[in-house]
Amino acid sequence: MKQMRNTINRNNSNMSAITKTNFNFPEQVKVYNGKVRDVYTLDNELMVMVVSDRISAFDVVLPKGIPFKGQVLNQLATKFLKATEDIVPNWMIDSPDPNVTIGHYCEPFKVEMVIRGYLTGHAWRTYKTGARELCGVTLPEGMKEHDKFPEPILTPTTKADVGHDEDISREEILKQGLVSEEDYVQLEKFTRALFQRGTEMAAERGLILVDTKYEFGKKDGKIYLIDEIHTPDSSRYFYTDGYQERQDKGEQQKQLSKEFVREWLMENGFQGKDNQSIPNMPENFVQSVTDRYIELYEQVSGENFSRGNIENLEERINSNVNTFLSKN
Repeated sequence: MKQMRNTINRNNSNMSAITKTNFNFPEQVKVYNGKVRDVYTLDNELMVMVVSDRISAFDVVLPKGIPFKGQVLNQLATKFLKATEDIVPNWMIDSPDPNVTIGHYCEPFKVEMVIRGYLTGHAWRTYKTGARELCGVTLPEGMKEHDKFPEPILTPTTKADVGHDEDISREEILKQGLVSEEDYVQLEKFTRALFQRGTEMAAERGLILVDTKYEFGKKDGKIYLIDEIHTPDSSRYFYTDGYQERQDKGEQQKQLSKEFVREWLMENGFQGKDNQSIPNMPENFVQSVTDRYIELYEQVSGENFSRGNIENLEERINSNVNTFLSKN
C-alpha cells in the first residue's frame, strides 16, 4: 500500500473533521480539490470522491470543518443517486466508506443546473432589489419571500473552480458554446424530472424541496448525473407542516438546509464580499452545525444516522478505498 498523509482538524477533544486530504491511490493520475470534495482520478477511468467536512458559504470555504458533515452528504447523495437512476444514469459505482463514493470518470459540463420551486435565497435577494429577471427567466410581480413559483424555474450558473459561480441564461450558455443545444435540451429535461422525483420523495417525509442544483458530465458520448444530489449543501428544504400558515403571517419558514450558516455569517458581517473577514467560528456554533446536518439526514432519509468511527479517519478511508480497488 502506498504511503499517504492527511491533515485532520481537531475541533475539540472528542470530535475530528476532515479538512484536507492527500491520498495516493493505485494508478492515480490527478487530484481535484473542490470546495468540499477531493476527487482522485485513477487511470482516467475511475474517480474516488472523498467528501470532506469542509463547509462553504458564499463560495468561500470556512476555516473550521464540521464533524460528520461529509458522511451526511455522502450517504444522502448515495441514497438519492440510487433512487433516481431510472431517470438518468449516474456516475456512482459504489460507496465503500461513509465519506467516499467511487464512480466513472466523466467530463463535466461547464454549467450547473439550478432549479427553484420557491422565491427563496439568492432568488429572493435578487427579487427584493427590484429585479424581475433571473438567468433570463421573468419573475412574476407581487411575490413574497418563500412564495411558490407557478412552476419551477431553471437558473443555471457557470461552474467556477475558484471564486463565485455566476448566473447565466440559457441563451448565453448556447451563445458561448458551453453546452451544445442538443445536450442542453436534455439537461433541462433531466433537471425537471429529477426535481419532480426529489419533490415527491421529500413530500413523503413531510418536507418541501425548495431548490437544488444538479451537475452532469459525459462519458463515451452519454450524459451522466455526477456529484451529489438532494443534500443540504446542494438543496434547500422547508417543513410542509405550517408552511402556508407561516406564509400567511409573514413569518420565516422552518428550513432544513445550510441557509442558517449563511444567516449566521451575515449576522456577523460576512457575505463573501471583498474586504470582509470570515468571523471566528466558536465551538458551540460548530457543534450546532453538526447537529443540524444530522437532523437533516434523519429527516430527509427517514433513517437514524449511524456515526462512523472518526478515531483515525484517514486510515479508515485509505483502507476502505484500497480494499475496494483491490477487488475490482
